[in-house]
Amino acid sequence: MAAELLGPVVDPTPSQPPERMTLSGRHITVAPLDVARDALPLWESASRAANAHLWTYLSDGPFYDRETFDAHLRAKAASEDPLFFALLDAHSGRVLGHAAYMRITPGHRCMEIGNILYTPALQHTVGATEAMYLMARHAFEDLRYRRYEWKCNALNEPSRRAALRLGFNFEGIFRQHMLVKGRNRDTAWFSMLDHEWPPRKAALESWLDPLNFDANGKQKLSLSELMAVEVYRDNTAP
Repeated sequence: MAAELLGPVVDPTPSQPPERMTLSGRHITVAPLDVARDALPLWESASRAANAHLWTYLSDGPFYDRETFDAHLRAKAASEDPLFFALLDAHSGRVLGHAAYMRITPGHRCMEIGNILYTPALQHTVGATEAMYLMARHAFEDLRYRRYEWKCNALNEPSRRAALRLGFNFEGIFRQHMLVKGRNRDTAWFSMLDHEWPPRKAALESWLDPLNFDANGKQKLSLSELMAVEVYRDNTAP
């Protein structure tokens, strides 16, 4: 009877901690953040007053002088947790944003994707979705994580929509969870589990397939539509 009151037995072997590596896609290359390569283009496309809105829900920024920006970027490049990666255009090699694995807990096989900065050139593109696909696939398939988290300010509606579109499940709001830039932050929690990854992977790969886009680059089926089909198929499988 006592065993029935506990959770199922799980392989206790820890996951591999993520390392600085490169993940290649059709549109995006995920690579270690490199200050020498990335500082100037990120400064030009993501900092300065005109792009202050990109930092609204991030824990740092906006930046108004190059020296401060470079210092923060050097700290990010040296950090182990969060472990930052540049999101590069796969053809030109130009940096279009960054993202990080964070709250990395190999013993529980759980980590979070966060600190996501998309420059205007990356926002609302196929590459934006591909970057998240590449990092999720690496977490589940190469590193053997059981739980992959997405958290954001509860007021950040675009981030909440993105989490759901990518196949994360909403788990609730942690009220008065943090103080960020002198303001209260209620945090929306989302997660994806290892056994949920296969249908979500199938939906992402179907959406990313070049055949899903017409000659003008317009999608034929939305990711939300494909996600609903794959998740339903998985839930009703014998």
